[in-house]
Amino acid sequence: MTQKPEITDSHCHLDFPDFADELPAVIARAVEGGVTRMVTICTKLRLVPQVRAIADAHEPVFWAAGTHPMSAAEEPMATVDELVTLAEHHKFVGIGETGLDYHYTADSKAVQQESLRVHIEAARRTGLPLIIHARAADDDMARILTEEYDAGAYSCVMHCFSSSAELAQAALDLGFYLSMSGIAAFPKSGELRDIFASAPVSRILVETDAPYLAPPPHRGKRNEPGYTRHTAHVGAQLFDMEYRDFAAQTQANFDRLFKKAAAWDGAA
Repeated sequence: MTQKPEITDSHCHLDFPDFADELPAVIARAVEGGVTRMVTICTKLRLVPQVRAIADAHEPVFWAAGTHPMSAAEEPMATVDELVTLAEHHKFVGIGETGLDYHYTADSKAVQQESLRVHIEAARRTGLPLIIHARAADDDMARILTEEYDAGAYSCVMHCFSSSAELAQAALDLGFYLSMSGIAAFPKSGELRDIFASAPVSRILVETDAPYLAPPPHRGKRNEPGYTRHTAHVGAQLFDMEYRDFAAQTQANFDRLFKKAAAWDGAA
């Protein structure tokens, strides 16, 4: 039997209550479908113990942590030292998600920007990639990412990218990566697909953002890491590639960006 192409769900939320009753089965289904690695994201630092425990308990799962921009005004401000200390864990592979979200929480834009800069400095110090959430804040996002990069290089992925072509180009110009979520597979997302198709395939990752944004044929239902393959099939079509080749390309991209996960050998 031909082995299924391996892919990585570069962003999911396995600590969310949506998975509480069947997490081992969800992870097993993902692996069976070829999703051999998952990065589960902690969005509030007080939840670190439970997210870290999931990564410790499940071999295919890695983790990252930061303060989500929509929570930035409600949670204690993260410190660089706090994030650097978290990064000492052997399966901690990224800083965030952090970023800017002015859609619902524009009133906290100042604290969001402060939090973002803290996370960027932590990414610099650790050498781990920054994981960015951006919504309705394209101008400020491009400006801050560029200002900070000019002050000192760092690596970054624009998670669940669904912003403008201008922000995509600003990120690509800095050497950053764009991550495709289920949104890219929605029928009405033609403009977004065009943005991805115009990017270098060497800068594309795939993700679910599970439990959110399930791609067709599961749209409207709970998303899970195993559904990464549906978005990856769309990506393969965009780049006129065989699915196996696109999967291999996104694996190489993930390994290049998430070097700590790529080097993981199962040792504690």
